Amino acid sequence: MMRLGRWLKWGILGIVGLFLVWQLWLLGWVLLWNWVNPGTTRFMEIRLGELRQKDPNAKLKKEWVPYGRISSHLKRAIVASEDAKFVDHEGFDWEGMQKALEKNQKKGRFVAGGSTISQQLAKNLFLSPSKSYFRKAEEAIITLMLEMLWSKQRILEVYLNVIEWGNGVFGAEAAARHYYHISAAQLGREQAARLAGMVPNPRYYDRNRNAPGLAKKAGIIAARMASADIP
Repeated sequence: MMRLGRWLKWGILGIVGLFLVWQLWLLGWVLLWNWVNPGTTRFMEIRLGELRQKDPNAKLKKEWVPYGRISSHLKRAIVASEDAKFVDHEGFDWEGMQKALEKNQKKGRFVAGGSTISQQLAKNLFLSPSKSYFRKAEEAIITLMLEMLWSKQRILEVYLNVIEWGNGVFGAEAAARHYYHISAAQLGREQAARLAGMVPNPRYYDRNRNAPGLAKKAGIIAARMASADIP
C-alpha cells in the first residue's frame, strides 16, 4: 500500500509538472507575440491540413497588416458584433456569458457562446475548435495571459489578422481582397458590417455569399457600429 501511495503521489506530481511546463510554454509564445507577429496559429494549421487532404499544394490566403492599415469601420463592426464591452472588460463578459447560457437552455441546444474577442483569440492561437471542459479551462488561462500582457489594441490587431474569414482565408487583408478586391484599409461601413456578420460561420458564408440571414445580420451590425468603442 505504501509503495502504491508513493507511485500515486509521484504520478500526480508528474501530471502537475507537465501542466505547469505546458503553461510556461504558452506564456512564452504570448510574451513573444506581443512584439512579433504570429506567422501561423493552431486554427490555421488545422484548416491547412484539411485543405491539403484534397489538394496537397493548397495554401492559405493571409497577409499581415498593422492596426493602422485596417479600416476603423471593420474594427467597429467586429466590436459591435462580437464583443461590445471589449475595451472595458478584463477578458470575460460575465453578463454576456449568462445571457448565452440562458439562450442555450431555452433553445435546448448550443446556439450562443458568449465568448469575448480575447477568448476567441486565445482559442484561435493555441487550441482546436473541439468543445470540452479542458479546452474551455485552457482558453480561460490563455485569455488571462493575453489581457495581462497585451494592450487592447494589440489584442484587436492580432485578432483581425488571424481569424478565419472563408475557406482558407485568414485575416482582414485577405478577406477584403477575397470578397471585395480591395485592401483592408479601404473597407467601407457596409462592407465591414457584412464581413463582421460572417465571423461566426465564415466558410458557410464564403459558399453562400447572398444568404438572406447575412444581409439581416449586417444591417443590425451597421446600426450598432456608431456606439462601438475601439482602442
